[in-house]
Amino acid sequence: MKKKLLLPAIILLALLALYIDLPATLQLKFDRWGIHIDQTINRGSINWRIGNGGFVRDLEIKKGVDLAGGADITFQADMNEIAPEDKQKAIQAVRDNIERRINLFGLSEAVVQTSKSGEDYRLIVELAGVSDVSQAVDLIGQTAQLEFRELPAEATEAASFADFIPTGLTGKDLIRSDVEFSQNTAEPEVGLVFNGDGAKKFSEITGRNVGRPLAIFLDEMPVTMPPTVNTQINDGRAVISGKFTLEAAKQLSTQLNAGALPVPVKVIEQRNIGAILGDQSVQRSIRAGLIGLVTVAFFMIVYYGDLGFLAVIALIIYSLLTFALYKLIPVTLTLPGIAGFILSIGMAVDSNILIFERMKEELRMGKPYNIAMELGFGRAWNSIRDANIATLITCFVLFNPFNWSFLNSSGMVRGFALNLALGVLLSLFTGIVVSRTLIRAFSFRRKK
Repeated sequence: MKKKLLLPAIILLALLALYIDLPATLQLKFDRWGIHIDQTINRGSINWRIGNGGFVRDLEIKKGVDLAGGADITFQADMNEIAPEDKQKAIQAVRDNIERRINLFGLSEAVVQTSKSGEDYRLIVELAGVSDVSQAVDLIGQTAQLEFRELPAEATEAASFADFIPTGLTGKDLIRSDVEFSQNTAEPEVGLVFNGDGAKKFSEITGRNVGRPLAIFLDEMPVTMPPTVNTQINDGRAVISGKFTLEAAKQLSTQLNAGALPVPVKVIEQRNIGAILGDQSVQRSIRAGLIGLVTVAFFMIVYYGDLGFLAVIALIIYSLLTFALYKLIPVTLTLPGIAGFILSIGMAVDSNILIFERMKEELRMGKPYNIAMELGFGRAWNSIRDANIATLITCFVLFNPFNWSFLNSSGMVRGFALNLALGVLLSLFTGIVVSRTLIRAFSFRRKK
């Protein structure tokens, strides 16, 4: 019964993917053999919603800076005042702070990465679709401003964050922030260590604010809900607790370090990319993709006949699902990302070729066609699994999710790795599930 439901489910999934893939505005043009069609169909905006509007997708493809135009800016961090053991933490804090500023500025699909060249620490920022590059450079190139604020003496509670006033305690007074764990509850906490002047200021501030909130602001924005002062702190060491998850504690610690570490940055390289170049690249990439798809389809049909034709249908479903997934995640599409997709087209039929060759072997041994088909799928699985796992490991290394300094971490390389990995995972589904279902449904018992 489950096998009978697979084909309708695959057809429904392919139709849903096709609906997602279609652009909001379709323009149909055809003028040949006496037939003339020139029609524009406006489908309006398409939104994907889950729950009460908590998750919204406009289902438009997201283009990277090389396709949509924009700017590619390289900053160099001044590490002269940073101890050698703190440099990696400092550059990571600056990266997170710049990324937060970009999101605040409203720059969508920006990529911020760190790199090291000799003793130089750099930040590479890719801003897609930015028109005023100078304003963006001025904004993200500022040193983070961290300060602690308190309520006025006459206020008993905070109506909003705007009610807090500066205390004079700033990021210059903070040495560092680290993630710690409570000795009583083992829950994550955020520890603060102040310098000499900061310890004196903090002692005075906590002394007059016992039982009252003390807010922390970074670049005029609150970084967390105001923690409450439990007691006066005289040794310059404080702990912020509040049932943090480990990830939330790490994020808060990084934000505090971004304002505590004096790491100014300066622009050393800036490249502007026009949208016209991006349009030309997209058109050529689409042409290359279509040529690749048609070439693979031609080979499969010529070499494997009706089995190849079914593999081509599975390949078309694979392309529809891949493009729909790009919109739903959403994936920021770059030229290397398109290259990864085109490469995955060839890899998508890899599993079919292995399966069909194993089927041939079983048929040569005199097995009935239906049995040979099932054995071909079953015995080819180990080879398919191992080959795709090897490719996924390579994608993992290229994507460099942990930002290892000895590996490349550029956005374009990561885009290639991500698109190739998605293609491999989807090809496993289409090669094993879709192809097998189509062959079971449309292939009949053959004569010897």
